[in-house]
Amino acid sequence: MGTCASLFHSTEADTQSLHRRVKPTDEQYESQQTEWNNLRDYMVAGLREALELPIESWLQGSYKFGTQIRPSKMGEEFDIDLGIYAVWSGAPKDGPVGASDLKNLLQSLLETYADDDEDGRCEVAPPKERCNRIRIGDDFHIDTPCYHLNRAADERSLATESDTWEGSDPKAIYLWWREAFAEELRPRARRMVQYMKMWAALTFEDGERPSSVMLTVLVGEALQQIDGEELTGDDEWFAEVVNHLNTQANFRYVENPVDDTENLNRLSDEQNSAIEDALDDLSSICARALSAESKLAASEIWSEAFQHFFPVSDEDTVLKEEAGALVAMAFDPLVSVIARPRGNTEMDFKGVNEIGPIPRDCDIEFTLENASELPPGATVRWTVRNEGAEAEIKNDLGHFAGEGVKASEHSAYRGKHHMDISVWRFGQLIGRRRIPVTISGVKMPARNPSRPRWTKFRSKRGRR
Repeated sequence: MGTCASLFHSTEADTQSLHRRVKPTDEQYESQQTEWNNLRDYMVAGLREALELPIESWLQGSYKFGTQIRPSKMGEEFDIDLGIYAVWSGAPKDGPVGASDLKNLLQSLLETYADDDEDGRCEVAPPKERCNRIRIGDDFHIDTPCYHLNRAADERSLATESDTWEGSDPKAIYLWWREAFAEELRPRARRMVQYMKMWAALTFEDGERPSSVMLTVLVGEALQQIDGEELTGDDEWFAEVVNHLNTQANFRYVENPVDDTENLNRLSDEQNSAIEDALDDLSSICARALSAESKLAASEIWSEAFQHFFPVSDEDTVLKEEAGALVAMAFDPLVSVIARPRGNTEMDFKGVNEIGPIPRDCDIEFTLENASELPPGATVRWTVRNEGAEAEIKNDLGHFAGEGVKASEHSAYRGKHHMDISVWRFGQLIGRRRIPVTISGVKMPARNPSRPRWTKFRSKRGRR
């Protein structure tokens, strides 16, 4: 039985859970919605004027499915898919515009839209084979695939850069997903997809990981076949999904559920082999986490899969069961912390097992003071877990900070964050500590800053 259901998902909005940390914030959702609405209105109006045809749009992909995740690290982007549809009767070849011409016109409109943006936030990427892309700001882009829509037959064909029309129906696969589960199971199904997508993003480089639609279909089909009668929280459900994918799913041929001629897996044999190996490792992590001796130990094991996105338990003492009794773990880390503002290195802030409030822009050093007491074979791991609006907006919720008896970090975001230290020996958690790091949000002024110009002018006058 799992012990980390509340760490996977909580109905309390302010509680740090895996689901809360992997999904966009409400503010990020609203910002994206505003941007794609503006772009949609511009593109639809521009194409109607240029082609003198009915033009429609359909928001598709993860945003539509409700399975969007935040970028796994800084520098990556949210992804939105906005389908644009030119409508005429009959086959695609019967229309007034060809596939590549439609894509070229769309590209031109995107470039004009970017040029008209007074803030200079927009950048249009070179066209891809099956879509065009515009980046908006620092953290998200909108892909704009374009289609022919035969409304009478309810048929859609995707325009490609190589001037062909491909049968493609994103609406049909969305309807399949919506009808695949009972209404009460849909929220959990969306969360399972988000967990799998974040695991994939943390495990594989872009271009080597399963696509979003492929993972969505795999998880959806797994949930349709799993007997959930005795499953309770998301930890147990996720483990069951992973076990199903690892042992029963035909991973190398993922049939499109609305088009039995399409394999949604476009990865190479080498990439498929790497994913199968990683799924096997993930299945092992699930098994170890579900059988862990405590909630805290289980949360550390789940962190092997989800890294800093998984919130560790706030239990003060790590316990294990020994001879029928609960006893404290073998090692209690004692950590000294020192922070030095970069603008004033002669000033420092010190703490033991915590630090703060400290200003922004400090170099922080964490040292395991009782390292001499570590048993032979012990390994020390450090993980940063950030919280709060500033970190969420920057998509910087933490990172693995290395191994060894010391770790160095930098203060950047206002609020209370944590450096977590865990001590492992022969695959067992033998000690851990949460080190609160409270950052005030102010920046320490530089030591002996330059004097204002007016004081220099006054001193010169005084010497005359």
